[in-house]
Order: sequence, then structure tokens, then C-alpha cells
Amino acid sequence: MDYLVDLLKIVLPAAAVLYGMYLVVVSFISKEREKMLVELKTQNSQTILPIRLQAAERLSLLLERISPNNLVRRSNPGGLSASELHSVLLQEVREEFSHNFSQQVYFSEETWEAVKRAVEEVTTIVNLSRQNLDQEASGMDLAKAIFSMSLERKNDAIAFALKKVKSEIQIYF
Repeated sequence: MDYLVDLLKIVLPAAAVLYGMYLVVVSFISKEREKMLVELKTQNSQTILPIRLQAAERLSLLLERISPNNLVRRSNPGGLSASELHSVLLQEVREEFSHNFSQQVYFSEETWEAVKRAVEEVTTIVNLSRQNLDQEASGMDLAKAIFSMSLERKNDAIAFALKKVKSEIQIYF
């Protein structure tokens, strides 16, 4: 019986020391892991932040370029018929959007949907403006119709999308 008590006197303190060492090692490993994660996040933010800023610049430029006023001014060489200008404008919007389509990976689904709605609204304005004109209308008539329709619209999807892009980027500053 004394042998068992002596054995417990040795084993119990050794078990307590081992358990304490286990806790110290687990704590150390956990802190090292957290330190590595913070370092990794820092490296990622140094790499990804400039890319996200560039993506925001590109989306902002897309939205500015497809705004009806800028689109018509930039794409109207003059002397075009309404149907020719209509085709040129729609092609320009499609090209701008497809050129910047990959930027969606850097933004939330909500922001990308706002950008898509802005593109769709511009397309709708161009199409509705063309429908309201007769077949012999000039490009200048279409441009005037687009300007007036864009002024009539109360819900400016381009401004809303631009606001969403800016607010998403401002999180990092």
C-alpha cells in the first residue's frame, strides 16, 4: 500500500507538470498561428489593396464613360442618322462593359449589381430614345432625345453605382 501511495506522489505531480507544459505549448502555437495570420493578412492587403483601388478606378471610369452625356459627346462624329448613332452608342456601352467585366471579382455582389443596373439603364435610355423618333431622324435628334430622357429620369443608376463603388473602397481608408 505504501508503494502505491509513493507511486501516486510521483505520478500526480509529474502529470500536473506535463499538463501545464501541454497548456503552455498549445498557447504558444496558437499565438504563433495568430501572428502568422496577421502577417499573411498584411501581405495580402499590401498586394490586393492597390488592385482593388485600380478596379474601383476602372469601374468609376466605366460609369463616367457610359453616362448618356459623355457617351453621346464621345461617340457622335456628326452626320450620322439616328439608327446609325443608336448602333454606335449601344456598341460602345457593350464594349465598355465587357472590357471591365472582370472587375466584379473585387467588389461585393450588391455593388456589381448596381453597376449592371446602370449599364442596363443607359441601354434602356438609348433604346427608348430611338423608339420615340421616326426612321428619318438624324443623329442630332437622337442625341437631344437621349439628353432629355436622361434628365427626366429621377432614379440615376449611374450616380447610385458610383456611390456604391466609392463607399466600398472607403472602407479601407
